[in-house]
Amino acid sequence: MIDAHIHADTRPYEDFEKMAVAGIKKAVSCAHDPMKMSTSAVVLDHIHRIMENDTQRAGKNGLKLYAAVGLHPRSISSDYIRVIEKLPELLANKNVVALGEIGLETASEMEIKVFKQQLKIAQDMGIKVVVHTPRTNKKDITNITASIIEDNIETSLILLDHVDNSIIDRVRNFEGVLGITVQPQKMTPEEAVILMDEYGYDRFVLDSDMSSSPSDPLSVPKTVHKLRLAGVNEKDIKRVSYNNASEFFDI
Repeated sequence: MIDAHIHADTRPYEDFEKMAVAGIKKAVSCAHDPMKMSTSAVVLDHIHRIMENDTQRAGKNGLKLYAAVGLHPRSISSDYIRVIEKLPELLANKNVVALGEIGLETASEMEIKVFKQQLKIAQDMGIKVVVHTPRTNKKDITNITASIIEDNIETSLILLDHVDNSIIDRVRNFEGVLGITVQPQKMTPEEAVILMDEYGYDRFVLDSDMSSSPSDPLSVPKTVHKLRLAGVNEKDIKRVSYNNASEFFDI
């Protein structure tokens, strides 16, 4: 299994062992806002931790951890341009498989500007992108997010994450990959099974988005268990729990 979106820097050492024991082989840890991201130096230190320290911690427990780096919409400091300037170099790191997690939280002018700047870098480099959709005002902001993506980058480079029933109608024909986040307060394993049963398995990936918020490091294997109980064939289960993410991130 692959957990396609976690925040390893907020999790204890033991969580990686739990994931590995449960059958998760690989995971992607995304940049986010673990503290007040007041300056570019803080953001860059956070990114370097994801790329270096966390990959080592996970590796010691048998979990292969990859990184996605970028400016989360809640991590835009006044001197954010220094991070933008560093991104091409950071994205060239061997442990980095995507730009992310980026996107919109409130759809402010600054968020939209930074989002477009990062999409341009990804388009120019041909690198994959993990895109955030928010909890609040999700439908309206996702509509803006999707429109910006469609106008600024090849959608095949995009993993649009935290997809649920409130936005599936807007993004169901989106040409990129769709992330289903199974997490307390977001979606249960049972709800994820119902969503995939209705819309298919070809373009979904599973993730826990585990962070400092209420989280379950085993939500991906628990969802796989529920898929088996629901009688879903093993080919489709492997597709959403491993193959789709493996092919998208090339891992």
